[in-house]
Amino acid sequence: MTNGLICVLDYGSGNVRSVYNVLKHLGHNVMVSGEEKVIKNASHIILPGVGSFGTAMKKMKENLPMQCLENEVVGKGKPFLGICVGMQVLADKGYEFEESEGLGWISGSVRKLRSGDLSLPHVGWNDFLVETPDPIFNSLKEHRDFYYVHSFCFDACHEESVLARADYGEKFAAVVSKDNIYGFQFHPEKSQRAGQLLLNNFVMQK
Repeated sequence: MTNGLICVLDYGSGNVRSVYNVLKHLGHNVMVSGEEKVIKNASHIILPGVGSFGTAMKKMKENLPMQCLENEVVGKGKPFLGICVGMQVLADKGYEFEESEGLGWISGSVRKLRSGDLSLPHVGWNDFLVETPDPIFNSLKEHRDFYYVHSFCFDACHEESVLARADYGEKFAAVVSKDNIYGFQFHPEKSQRAGQLLLNNFVMQK
């Protein structure tokens, strides 16, 4: 359990309440907010996401203090976790409906998943294969099913940015990372014991 405050970013999109409820259940100090003072006081920041890349970025710019957020995450190195679309907007660009600028915190772009004969969106339980060991995976042995809901995937420019991949018609990035910044394509808050373990591991990041 962290002694710090976890800020779940509230920007008018994303499954913020479910993330809040899981973290609260795990005993963490957590607040849902988009206020600058809360972001500055937080030890960890989480960006949930649902919907499209472009819409998420638009809502973030309208509802969050973006310069403050960048200062805290990129400048000061606070642990940051993006979930689902919250992971995808870490990229430089997204191509869902139209080309949209992302945060550019992890070099890459977001494109439609090449699922072959499998239907889109990719909805349901799936595992992933760890490619690069990282503390985020500590104690992850059994109960490795994670819940996905997405039609687009993150193409990282650098292979070292991809910590784990899942398979749905093609192999795609399930977990990305750069320094203090992590992204999960799946929903840890809906992934029962495995998701709770990864959320706890994230909160343990300094």
